[in-house]
Amino acid sequence: MRQETAVQRISESLQKDEGVQAIFLKGSMGRGEEDEHSDVDLYVLVKEEDKEAFLKRRIEHLSAYRSLLFYDDIFIIAPQIIAVFDDMLHVDLFTVTEKSFKEKDYFRVVYDPDNLLEKYVATQNLLLSPEEFYELAIDVPWFLFQYRKAYNRGNALWGVEVLQHGMFKMAKVLLHRYHPERAQLGMKALGALLPADKLEKVNEIYKHLNPGNHQKAAALLIELYSGELKWIENNLPDDKSVPFFRKMAEKL
Repeated sequence: MRQETAVQRISESLQKDEGVQAIFLKGSMGRGEEDEHSDVDLYVLVKEEDKEAFLKRRIEHLSAYRSLLFYDDIFIIAPQIIAVFDDMLHVDLFTVTEKSFKEKDYFRVVYDPDNLLEKYVATQNLLLSPEEFYELAIDVPWFLFQYRKAYNRGNALWGVEVLQHGMFKMAKVLLHRYHPERAQLGMKALGALLPADKLEKVNEIYKHLNPGNHQKAAALLIELYSGELKWIENNLPDDKSVPFFRKMAEKL
């Protein structure tokens, strides 16, 4: 696949760079779940003192694959180049140090001559932390609260948008219960991992998630949320938010 070709060519260039300590893949390629449509999430480990100099050489390394059609230099979790090549392959090149290494998701080692990545192997997971689950558990009823405002104002477009936000959060809550080892993947993995009866309910919500039918989508989301509420409450660190949760589980 072109993804593997890109990894090979870019990595060969990176290995000649004295500032590069290790190269690894995350995302679907890191988990061994890639297909011909996958993006490439390529990570480079450098020393803190070498980082700024290395950042200036990233485009040169990326160009070892093919001509770049587009790229952007951003920072979300680390310095990142979003690159799209002339064959429409999308590669994200992240630059991390040992200090900024995020101990989440699975990774596949491409190059690690000094075994610097070995200590992170045991930390690989896609679980939600208790804190992350709590935030998501709050977000779902919060977006239902915001939806009620949009509905009462007659703002159908904003109502649909708010419900989509709520579903994005609900996806991770559902996976946290039914497939916790993949919970971080959220909506992207819901279709493959959720029990059939729950997936049917999610599909039904999305069928009505439009300006003409959003009230039905909201009612179905509330029904889905209500069915999980007892389990959610039992997994909260405290019960201070429970009254709000239950109020948002009431029918419109």
